[in-house]
Amino acid sequence: MEQFYLDTSAILPYYREELHSRRVQDFLSAITAPVAISYLTDVEFASALSRLVRMEELNDAQAGIIEQAFTDDCKAGLFKRISLTAAHFKQAVKWLSLRNTSLRTLDTLHLAVSSQGGLRIVTCDTILAQAADKLYKEYTLLPDEPGLMTV
Repeated sequence: MEQFYLDTSAILPYYREELHSRRVQDFLSAITAPVAISYLTDVEFASALSRLVRMEELNDAQAGIIEQAFTDDCKAGLFKRISLTAAHFKQAVKWLSLRNTSLRTLDTLHLAVSSQGGLRIVTCDTILAQAADKLYKEYTLLPDEPGLMTV
C-alpha cells in the first residue's frame, strides 16, 4: 500500500475553502489514514493562519477553529508526524546545491522528509511538484481542475 506525505499546501485547503479544497478533500477521502506530515507542517500551518488573520481573510476566532480542527485530526490519527533529522537537512542542502530548481528552503525539507521516508509527496504547489519531478519522482500534484491530477 502506497504511503503519502502531505506538504502544507495540501493540508490548509482541507480546513478552509480555497482553490484546491475540493481536490484535497477528494484525495484524503480516497486514501487510508494516517497520512505523514512533519513538525515543519505545524510551523507552516500556524504561520499561514497568522498571515491570513493579518490580511483579514480570517478573524482570530476562525483561525482558532481551524487550528483546533487540525489539532483534533492529528490526535485522532488522520496525520502521523515525522521528526526532522540531520539527514533531512543534509539532503535538502545537497538538492539546493544543485541549483537546478526553484525550490524554497522549507519545501526542500518537505521533499527530503518524504524521499527519505519512501513516501509519495502530495502538494498543491506547482514549483514543488516540478522539483520533485527532477529530484525524487514520487509526487502527486493536486490541481484545481478535476481530472488533471499528476502522479
